Amino acid sequence: MQAKEVIARRVAQEFHEGYVVNLGIGLPTMVPRYLPQGMHITLQSENGFLGLAPLEGEPMPGVVNAGGIPCGLMPGAAMFDSAMSFALIRGGHVDVTVLGGLQVDEEGNLANWMVPGKMVPGMGGAMDLVTGARKVIVAMEHCTKEGEPRILDRCTLPLTAKGRVAMVVTELAVFRITHGEFVLVEYAPGVSLDDIRKTTKARFAVSDEIREMNLGL
Repeated sequence: MQAKEVIARRVAQEFHEGYVVNLGIGLPTMVPRYLPQGMHITLQSENGFLGLAPLEGEPMPGVVNAGGIPCGLMPGAAMFDSAMSFALIRGGHVDVTVLGGLQVDEEGNLANWMVPGKMVPGMGGAMDLVTGARKVIVAMEHCTKEGEPRILDRCTLPLTAKGRVAMVVTELAVFRITHGEFVLVEYAPGVSLDDIRKTTKARFAVSDEIREMNLGL
């Protein structure tokens, strides 16, 4: 199983019936494929939609997610302007946001919008989502393509928000951040604690109830 599928499958276990969820571009958009059977959530998009769905048939002009990818609409979906969309986010009406990350540190800080010296796509709605959503989950591969850890003692890239990350899911492990403490709660099948320690530069505690990751298989 590819790393991104492992991550998406595990994140899907965090949703509950009726949740309003905002997904970042890229990996987070894979998560709805792996929802438990029969579960219904409502996808919100900061470009002005409530009730996004997978694309079926031909794309409809203007119906795209926040990443500009054509998508579909659920029955009863609503479309509105950006002011209403960000009012939903800032007003605390989004239950969960799932975002990709470049770095997360042991204080729950997130860097996910730019690497100095490289093209800057812009922060988009990430700053508002990380601040306004009730729960922030970062879904990212454990290391960079060069093998460098993404989970650090301190982020070295420009921050998106400070102290707002509640959970980090990678293909190796699941961490929760509670009361300012980074805690390892799950490990992926076939991954050892030593594997995780070697690839993680943040200090972390190990939960007394640590268990193998549930991939919903």
